[in-house]
Amino acid sequence: MENVVTAVFEVENEAYRAFSEVKHNMLSQSCVIAQLALLKKQDGRIAVADCADSGVTTTDDTRIGGLVGLIVGVLGGPLGMLFGGAMGSLIGRIKDAGDARQGASMIEQVTGNLQDGDVALVALAQETDGKMLDALLEPYKATITRYDAATVAAEVDEAIKVQKELADEARKKMREAKKAEFREKIVKKGEEIRADFQRRTST
Repeated sequence: MENVVTAVFEVENEAYRAFSEVKHNMLSQSCVIAQLALLKKQDGRIAVADCADSGVTTTDDTRIGGLVGLIVGVLGGPLGMLFGGAMGSLIGRIKDAGDARQGASMIEQVTGNLQDGDVALVALAQETDGKMLDALLEPYKATITRYDAATVAAEVDEAIKVQKELADEARKKMREAKKAEFREKIVKKGEEIRADFQRRTST
């Protein structure tokens, strides 16, 4: 089964050690990790701290090539910042994977879980079971959550669409504001010209 696996770490240096260990074990009989990224949230923005690609593609029929890169793009974009600010203030960090909110998207959960300074690992993996990856991460203080890769791919597609719509709406509002400002400027210039004519004709 193809999964997007996330691990949110309580200790930053443990996240880097775990990333290094997973990176050196991306291919095994029970688990193939196609893409791997280490993310850090700083000043409200999620950015890539490190990444790796095994060069192996999964057998899933959906378009998941470069999925981790797309996930990172969404998490670090305006939608991720929006979810992060809203969710983080409401729910804080999820300590137990079993408490993951039902019905919430992967994007909502990851951005909601990450607080400033937190580091998370995101992997696109094809697993026969979760034992191998869980064993690699078990020594570290991390909250591990799995999401169906096809579902995440669909969520990311929708998120990208929403981001584009938000950007288009923002550009539209900026153009309207500029037009309104320009109209006000025209009115003001007209008043100045009329006042100038009145001064000239009154003398």
